[in-house]
Amino acid sequence: MKKQIKEYVFLFLILFGNGYAQTKKHMDTTKPIEDRISLLMKEMTLDEKVGQMNQYNGFWDVTGPAPKGGSAELKYEHLRKGLVGSMLTVRGVKEVRAVQKIAVEETRLGIPLIIGFDVIHGYKTLSPIPLAEAASWDLEAIKKSAAIAAAEASASGINWTFAPNVDVSNDARWGRVMEGAGEDPYLGSKIGYARVKGFQGETVADLAKVNTIAACAKHFAAYGFVEAGLEYNSVDISTSKLYNSVFPPFEATIQAGIRTFMNSFNTLNGIPATGNTFLQRDILKGKWKFDGFVVSDYASIREMIAHGYAKDEADATAKAVNAGSDMDMESYLYVAKLVALVKEGKVKEVLVDDAVRRILRVKFELGLFDDPYRYCDEKREKEVVGSKANNDGVLDMAKKSIVLLKNDKNLLPLKKSGQKIALIGALANDKNSPLGSWRIAADDNTAVSVLEGMQQYKDNQLTFEKGADLLSQKATFLTETVFNTTDKSGFEAAKTAAKNADVVVMVLGEYGFQSGEARSRTDLNLPGIQQELLEEIYKVNPNIVLVLNNGRPLSIPWAAEHIPSIVEAWHLGTQTGNAVAQVLYGDYNPSGKLPMSFPRNVGQVPIYYNKYSTGRPIDSDKNVFWSHYMDVEKTPQFPFGFGLSYTKFDYKNLKINKTSFAKGEKIQVSIDVTNSGNYDGKEVVQLYVNDPVASIVRPLKELKGFELILLKKGETKTVQFTLTGKELGFYDNEGKFLVEPGLFNIMVGWNSNEGLTSKFELK
Repeated sequence: MKKQIKEYVFLFLILFGNGYAQTKKHMDTTKPIEDRISLLMKEMTLDEKVGQMNQYNGFWDVTGPAPKGGSAELKYEHLRKGLVGSMLTVRGVKEVRAVQKIAVEETRLGIPLIIGFDVIHGYKTLSPIPLAEAASWDLEAIKKSAAIAAAEASASGINWTFAPNVDVSNDARWGRVMEGAGEDPYLGSKIGYARVKGFQGETVADLAKVNTIAACAKHFAAYGFVEAGLEYNSVDISTSKLYNSVFPPFEATIQAGIRTFMNSFNTLNGIPATGNTFLQRDILKGKWKFDGFVVSDYASIREMIAHGYAKDEADATAKAVNAGSDMDMESYLYVAKLVALVKEGKVKEVLVDDAVRRILRVKFELGLFDDPYRYCDEKREKEVVGSKANNDGVLDMAKKSIVLLKNDKNLLPLKKSGQKIALIGALANDKNSPLGSWRIAADDNTAVSVLEGMQQYKDNQLTFEKGADLLSQKATFLTETVFNTTDKSGFEAAKTAAKNADVVVMVLGEYGFQSGEARSRTDLNLPGIQQELLEEIYKVNPNIVLVLNNGRPLSIPWAAEHIPSIVEAWHLGTQTGNAVAQVLYGDYNPSGKLPMSFPRNVGQVPIYYNKYSTGRPIDSDKNVFWSHYMDVEKTPQFPFGFGLSYTKFDYKNLKINKTSFAKGEKIQVSIDVTNSGNYDGKEVVQLYVNDPVASIVRPLKELKGFELILLKKGETKTVQFTLTGKELGFYDNEGKFLVEPGLFNIMVGWNSNEGLTSKFELK
C-alpha cells in the first residue's frame, strides 16, 4: 500500500511538472550518493549552486500568508527561487513542512532544505547544560542524553543541530563555558565523541534513520580562549596550545563521523576564523580529510568587515569562500555577491562546486532526497516530545551531573523523617532558571523546582522562604540580566525559618540566562544580595546545605570556609528539582567530578590543572621571588576532577607491569579501589601523566585515562589502564606528533591534585 501511494505521488509530481519531479534522475537510490550528487549538479545553474550555500533564519509565520515587505519578503522570494539551502530556528512539524514544501514543490529542482536548530542540551525536554553533563564523566549517559535530544528535535521536523560545542576553555568569565566540556582536551574529546554518536548514531548510515540528526562541531577554532573571557573577542595563543589543547576534541568528532563544522567568531593569528584558510582548508579539509561542510557562525562572514580583515561585502564573501566556509549563516552575502565574484574570476567555480557537493552530500545522507518530509510526522511529534521515557532519561542525566563539593558535618544525606528543614532562596522555587541558557524550544516555567522535588519527601517538616528576589526584572534570552541589589525585605522571615530548623537548605547561584552566549562576567561571586543572605542565615543556623545553581565555576571562598555542605547542582534542566531532592535525601549517591577548576577569586582566572611548572615553581630560597600571589594561594578552591561521595573510597597497590618499555610497547597500569564507607557508590578513577623533560615543555600533569566504576559497600575492584604512544606523545609547533624517550611520571587518584604516584622509563 505504501509503495502504491509513493507511486501515485510521484506520478502527480510528474504530471504537474514541479521541482520534485524534475530531480528524479538523482532519486535513483540504487546509485551511490556521489553519483547522485554529480547528476544533480549537472542540472544546477550557478545561481542555484550558490543558493545551496545560503542559510536563512526563520522569517515569517510560515503557515500563514506570504510576507510583504522587508527582509522577510526577500527571503521568501529567494526560497521560492531555489536560492536557499538551509533554514534555522524553524521548528515544529507544521512549520517545517510548510517551508520544505516551498523548497521541494515550488522551485525548479526541488532540492530539500536542511533544517538547523540550536539543540544544545535538549529540545523541549531538557538535560543538564553540557558543562554539567561533563561533570558526570559518564560517556554512555552523555550519549543517551544527546540521543534523547535528537529524537525530540527530529520528531519536530529538525534534522541538524549546532552542537556539540567542543571548545576547551579554562576561563570561567566566558559565559559559553556552559556549552562545553570544560578545561581538559582529553575529557573534552571523549565527551565530544559521545555526543556526536548520540546525535547521529553509530555510523553515517544511521543519519538516514528518522530519530537522528546531523551534528555540528563548534567553534572552529580556539573560541574558548577569547582574551579576558570576553565574548566575540580576539584570541592569541601559542601554536603548541592550538595543537595540543584546542584541536584534539575537534579531531575526535571527525573520528566519530561528524558531518558539519561551524567556524568561530574570533581571530586566530590575526585572521578571523571564517576567513582562515589554515583552519578550514589546511587542517580540517586537508590534514583531517573532513568531507562534510562548514557553516559560518551567525553573520560571521559579514563581521570580517568589522574585524578589519575585509574591505567590503564582496571582499568578505570572496575571503570566506576561498578559505573554505561552505555555508553562509545569515550574512546575506553569498546569495548577493558570490555569482558576480565567480564571473569576475575572484572566486573559482570549482570552490563553489566543492562547497555545494559537501552540502548535498549531507542532505543525501539524511535521506531528504528520498523523502523530504521524513521528519514531518505529527503523530510521532506528539508521541516523542515530552514523553515519560525522555523525562526519565534527563532525570538520570541530571542526578549523575551533581557534584558534592563539601560535607564536613555529614549533614547529607538528609534524614527522611523527623527533621525540620528550612528551604531558602528564590532559586529554590524557580521553575524557569533551572532550564538554563540555550533552551529556545523549551516552554517557560517547565522545570521541576527544588521545592517541588523536596515536597515529594513528606515525612519531614519543610518550610520555604524566598529570603530575597534574585532579579529586579524579568530575564530573557535576548536581554541583560538585572539583579536585586537592594531589597532585603524577606531576610527576617528567612532568618526566622532558619532559626527554627534542624537543617537549612539554601539554593543560590546564577540565573539561567546569566551564562551562555554574550554572558561574560568579571565577577564570579554570588550575584545580587545572595552572599549577604547566606551570611545572615549562617549567623542564626550554621547547619547549612548550600545548593549551587550555575552555568560556570563560581568563586565562593567564604562559603568554602564556613558552610559545612556544598552541592554543585548547575542548571540541570527539566527534572532539576527531582534530581536535587533525590541526591539530598540519599536516594542517589552523588558521583560527579568537576570538569573545570573553581577559583578562589576571579583574579586567578584563567586557572586550570594542566599548567606548567615555570622556572620558579616553589619558594626555594625563602624569599618572595617565586611564582605566587601575595594575597591568595595559587591553587584552585576546588580542582579539576574533584568530587565527593556519601561513601569513602580507598586507593591502594598502584602497579606498572614493568619499569622500562621500548617504544611501541603498551604500558599496563593497575590500582585497587575499595569502597570502605557505608553506601554503595560510583567513583571516577583518574590517571594523569607527566613528561618531565621534553623538546617542548609539557604540563605538570595531563589526564590520559579515566574509569567510572560502581562499588558496593565493602567491595574492591582492580582498575586497569593501558598507555600507548597516543597518550604519551604531544604535538610540536608544526603539528607533528612526537613520542619522545625518557622518564614519565604517573598519578592515579580521585582528582587532579590527589592520588598515588609512580614512574616508568620509555627507551
